[in-house]
Amino acid sequence: MKHEIVAGIACLFLATALHAADSANASPPPAYDAALAAKVGADDYGMHKYVLVILKTGPKPMADSPERQEMFKGHFANMQRLAKEGVLAYAGPLDGVEGRRGIFILAVDGIEAAKQHVATDPVIVSGEMVAEYHAHYGSAALMLVNDLHSQVAKKQM
Repeated sequence: MKHEIVAGIACLFLATALHAADSANASPPPAYDAALAAKVGADDYGMHKYVLVILKTGPKPMADSPERQEMFKGHFANMQRLAKEGVLAYAGPLDGVEGRRGIFILAVDGIEAAKQHVATDPVIVSGEMVAEYHAHYGSAALMLVNDLHSQVAKKQM
């Protein structure tokens, strides 16, 4: 009985290895667009390295005031700048649970690069928010969101 289990595992391992070898040598699927993959920085699996940034309530939240409104204008301007530079792939607010207020997904080489970009944001500079950083590996198609968003938004923020 033990030998049959070992033999079965060996066959499964061999079948998996052969499938992986066949997949590596197979031609791309018909929908594959090499130029688009290159434009968005996709690897062979259509994926891209990112840094997920969670923005949380910081040590110095501001009361509603003209200064706070200006700070948030700067926050949105900063996000637009980073998106135009191809750094900010996606951003959006969260529900505020446990102080989590928003996210950025940055297309950068690592957490240190993400920290440099996030440090330019007025909500971080003021202490209104703090950032938490996580390496993320996701679809390179996310790099298309900013271009597509402008096609579906009637108003700008």
